[in-house]
Amino acid sequence: MSLPIRAEPRDLWWFRGNVPCLEACPVKTDAGRYVQLIAQGRFAEAYRVARAPNPIASMCGRTCGAPCEDACRRGKIDEPVAIRPLKRFVTENYGPESLSATSLEEVLRGDMGGGSTTTLHGGALLARRAPAGDARRVAVVGAGPAGLACAHDLALLGWRVTIFEAMPLPGGMMRYGIPSYRLPREVIDHQVAEIEGLGVEIRYGRPLTPEFGIGELRAEGYEAFFLGIGASRGRGIDIAGSDLDGVSKAIDYLLNINRGYRVPVGKRVVVVGGGLVAIDAARTAMRAILPGIAMAPEEEAAVEATTLRVALDAAREVVRRGAAEVTIVSLESAAEMPAARSVQGREELGVAEGEGITFLPSWGPRRMLGSGGKVTAIELIRCVRTLDDDGRFNPVFDTGDTRTLDADAVILAIGQGPDVSFLRPEDGVEVSRSGTIKVDPVTLATTAPGVFAGGDGAFPPALLITAAAQGKVAARSIDALLRREPVAPPRLTVRVEQLPTDTYRMSAGYEQIARHIPVVPLERRSGICEVEASYTAVEAQAQASRCLECHTHPIYDGERCVLCARCVDVCPEHCLRFAPLDELATTPEVRDRLGAERGAGVLSVFLYDGTKCIRCGLCAVRCPTAAITMERFQFEEGYAHG
Repeated sequence: MSLPIRAEPRDLWWFRGNVPCLEACPVKTDAGRYVQLIAQGRFAEAYRVARAPNPIASMCGRTCGAPCEDACRRGKIDEPVAIRPLKRFVTENYGPESLSATSLEEVLRGDMGGGSTTTLHGGALLARRAPAGDARRVAVVGAGPAGLACAHDLALLGWRVTIFEAMPLPGGMMRYGIPSYRLPREVIDHQVAEIEGLGVEIRYGRPLTPEFGIGELRAEGYEAFFLGIGASRGRGIDIAGSDLDGVSKAIDYLLNINRGYRVPVGKRVVVVGGGLVAIDAARTAMRAILPGIAMAPEEEAAVEATTLRVALDAAREVVRRGAAEVTIVSLESAAEMPAARSVQGREELGVAEGEGITFLPSWGPRRMLGSGGKVTAIELIRCVRTLDDDGRFNPVFDTGDTRTLDADAVILAIGQGPDVSFLRPEDGVEVSRSGTIKVDPVTLATTAPGVFAGGDGAFPPALLITAAAQGKVAARSIDALLRREPVAPPRLTVRVEQLPTDTYRMSAGYEQIARHIPVVPLERRSGICEVEASYTAVEAQAQASRCLECHTHPIYDGERCVLCARCVDVCPEHCLRFAPLDELATTPEVRDRLGAERGAGVLSVFLYDGTKCIRCGLCAVRCPTAAITMERFQFEEGYAHG
C-alpha cells in the first residue's frame, strides 16, 4: 500500500515565499526580478527594482554578504546566480555612482519648494520630498548603514532628519572598517549625496557624549531618535603578553588604515580570528612591500560570523601593506569556519589563499611572547572542538599540543562591540549584559520614550543589509509614533502576467552556463585596486540567464483538462502528477474543500512541486487544451501610512 501524498493549498504568500532570494533578503529586495530584467536587457528597470527597497544598494553591490545567493535554488543544482555582482552592474551603470560628482550635484540640486518632486537620474526615479517648515524633527545618531537607511525612509515620509556623525565623513564601518579595494569611497559618497538630496542634514564630527547627548537633543526640539552607533570597539583577549607592543585589535588597525595613517606591521603577521576582515588587512600589508607580486547561544553564532568578516578584511589589508608572511589562526576547523557557510565567504577564502595568506585552523592563542616590550611570537594551543553538545560556543583545548609562530605583529579579530559611553542614567536607555542597547525586537524601541536603536549597536554584528533593514524598521516605528498611529502591517501587492505559450522559452543553454565573477589578475592587485571587475553587458545578461525564474509557475485549469497526462510525461524534473483524492494527506480544511469538489464530480487533483520545477514550460507547450499556462508573479511589499 502506497503512502499518502502530502498536499497543501497555495495562497499568494506561498508564491511570494517560493522566491527564496526575495525571502532571504532582509529588506525584501526582489532580486530574482531584477536578475530576470537584466537577462532581458532591461537594465534601467532592473536598477529601479534593486534600488527601490534598498537605500544602500550601491554599497551592497560590492560588499553585501548576499544571503539571497545562499538561498538561491540554482545553488542546489550547481552554483547560485551571481546576484550581488549583477546588482553592482546595474548600480554602476544606473545608480548615483554612474554620474560624475558635478552631474550628481546638478541632479540632486533644484527647487524643492514646499511639495514633492521626482528626479530622474541614471534611469531611476527617485521620489524627493521637501519637509514642511513645521515638520517634526528626528535625530539619527550614526551615518552607517542603519542610520542612513533610517534617515532615507524618514525623509521620504516627510520628516526633518538630522544625522549626527562622529567621524569627518559618512559611512560608518562601511568606510572605516571595509578596505577601499572592496568598497571604493566614491561609491559611498555618491550614495550618501543621494540621501542628502532628500533633505537629510548630516553634521560631521558631532558625536554624542556624556556632555552632549539625548537630553540636549530633546532640548533642541528633536522629538524622536534613532541610535545607529555601530560596533566600533574591538574586543581584547586576557592572556599573557596581550599588552605587548605589536599586538593590536583588527578594528583599530583597519580604522587607522582607512583614515590614511601608516601602520607598520613588519614582515611576519599573525591574525587571530579567522574572519573576512582579517584577510583584507593581511593582503594590504603584504602588497605595499611587494608591489605587483601576488603572495600567497544564537548571539555567539552571529558574533562568530561577523568576526570572520573582520578577520579576513584585516588579513587582506596586512598583505597589501607589505607583510611577507601572513597567517590566520582560527579556533574553528576549516569546515567549521563561518566563511565556509556562505557562498561569498567561500569565494573570499579562495581569493585570500590565492594571494598567499596561510590558514591555520583548529588552533587558538595561548600566550604572546616578547622581548624588550615588543611581541616576537605567539604560542598556540590545539582546539579539538568549538561547540558543546547544545551547539553553544564552548571551545575545548588539548593542553599537550602546542606550537609557536614567530610574529612581528599580532592582530586580534575576535569580536567587537558598541561604545555606549554617551548614555546617562537620566536618558532611560537600558544596556544588555553584552553591552548592546536593549530594544523591542519588533518595533526596535528602547526603554526610553521616543528612542529607537538598531544595527550593531543593538544586535550582534551582522550584515550591512541587515543593519539597513533595521534602520528601515525603526523609520516605520518613528513615523507611526509621530503620527500617533499603530505601526502598519506589511501590504503585499501581486501582479500576475500570463506568458504566451508559443514564445515562452528559457534562455538557450541556461542550464550549462557556469557561475562567473570577473576578477583583476593577481599581478595587478596592489594598493587600492579592486579585486572584482565589472561585468560587461553581455556577461551580465549571460549570468542573469542562469536564474531559474522562481517567479514563474505552470498554472492549471481543471475545466480545460482532459486528463491526457502529456504534461506529466514531458516534465524533465518529474514535478507534476495527477493523483486520486483518496491518496492525499492534508489538513481538515483542505479535505472539506476537496470533498465539496468531489461532490461536483472531481475525483483527482493536479499536483505541482514548485521546488523541483525548472520553469522550462514544456508542460504548457505540450498541453493540447491550454489547461496549463505559464504565469509570472510580480511582488511589491510595502507599508501604508497616514
